[in-house]
Amino acid sequence: MDNLTRPNSCRPQTSEPVLTRALMSEDYVDVQQWQKYIEQEIGFVLPDVQLQWLTNAITHTASLHGLSITKLWEQLPNNSAIRQRLLDKVLIHESRFFRHMPSVEFVIKCAVEHQQLLIDSRTDGVSDELFRIWSVGCARGQEAWSLAMSLASEQLTNYSILGTDVSQQAIVKARLGRYGSRQQLLIPKRYQQFVRPLSASNTIGNLNPDDSTTIKIGTESQWQIAPVLQPYVDFVLHNVIEKQPPTSHLQHVIICQNMLLYFRKFDQRDILTRLSEQCVLGGYIILAPGEALFWRPSNMRRIAHPQVNVWQKTSA
Repeated sequence: MDNLTRPNSCRPQTSEPVLTRALMSEDYVDVQQWQKYIEQEIGFVLPDVQLQWLTNAITHTASLHGLSITKLWEQLPNNSAIRQRLLDKVLIHESRFFRHMPSVEFVIKCAVEHQQLLIDSRTDGVSDELFRIWSVGCARGQEAWSLAMSLASEQLTNYSILGTDVSQQAIVKARLGRYGSRQQLLIPKRYQQFVRPLSASNTIGNLNPDDSTTIKIGTESQWQIAPVLQPYVDFVLHNVIEKQPPTSHLQHVIICQNMLLYFRKFDQRDILTRLSEQCVLGGYIILAPGEALFWRPSNMRRIAHPQVNVWQKTSA
């Protein structure tokens, strides 16, 4: 294991005895060392503006488990629970309902067309092939639930939405589908039919009593996703830099917005390549506007759309 040492640039500002004590301290945080660890584990390159956030996550995780910083570092390779707790603290689970409406409308159009094609191809007028959507880096699930509301409002029932994230804490909250009043204000009026008030008796839900998310969910959640949408949406823990996909099913639409910016360009290419492998022929990958404009895949073509950064799979 590498020793945690302070960069030489800091030495002129610190006397030798004080520096020696700091290097020997079990509470010393070598931020660069931890930055490299996070990138190695999940590919995320944390910008310098988030270094204090990283430091806070490290010290909070260590304190939570009654460990010094050095002992926490030593525990990580062999303790998956502590490792996951650290990742949950480091990652920023920022999302909101109907974050990019043009992308939502594009998915609705694709889903409607898919159902109509299936109906037209069957003599009995019944379509049974699911329209599959994958929300990559789903955070607390707002994007996945936004899509479910949109498709349900079009009377569609032959769809399946998968949300994945590397944060276990985010996945727990996404599955519960419980949010605060500010998030509800972001939901258009025509979709408010899928919002249900959360009674005081069930604010906690079926969570592990030792899970730190329990208190936060209980005090902040004021409403929940209507049960009618639950069968169509699933959430799974998944690290996008892993080669193994979260499901064996190919997807008609893969949405990966505002996540690639945390990865180095060569990792972005690898991620996009794997996403294209999980896309059905003729299916789509939707990225955030202006994201990964360097990408030039041979099996995908960029669709000319004024508001959506969308690519269609043209060959296997």
